Amino acid sequence: MSMSFDQYMRDMVQPMRDELTSLGIQELRTPEEVQEALPSAKGTALVVVNSVCGCAAGQCRPGVAKALQHDLTPDHLFTVFAGQDKEATATAREYFAPYPPSSPSIALMKDGELVHFIERHQIEDRSAEEIAADLTSAFDRFCR
Repeated sequence: MSMSFDQYMRDMVQPMRDELTSLGIQELRTPEEVQEALPSAKGTALVVVNSVCGCAAGQCRPGVAKALQHDLTPDHLFTVFAGQDKEATATAREYFAPYPPSSPSIALMKDGELVHFIERHQIEDRSAEEIAADLTSAFDRFCR
């Protein structure tokens, strides 16, 4: 039995996608979906740039999950997957200027404008609890 590389990768990353979508986070898989969702999202929007790396698994996704248990959360929840949905991720990153491409990373937007950003280097050396605290502080500031 032979499996294509693309099918293997889809199967391999599906649990990593599910970890966020099971929290109610909407996947944006095409540039068109990103262009439709991000600039028109009224209020606040969390955008998680997901990744297959260890810091995404050990810190980023668990940190996001903990943060979403907070009393105040963003109005909209989105994710793109770096290295998998490449065009969608590149389109999302256009909204994160002046920050360079980084995965995993987490953006908080308000009325289509970036207001808070957590880069990979701020994820890989911190615990999920520290990332959640960073996010909930931003939620308290911007999600009112």
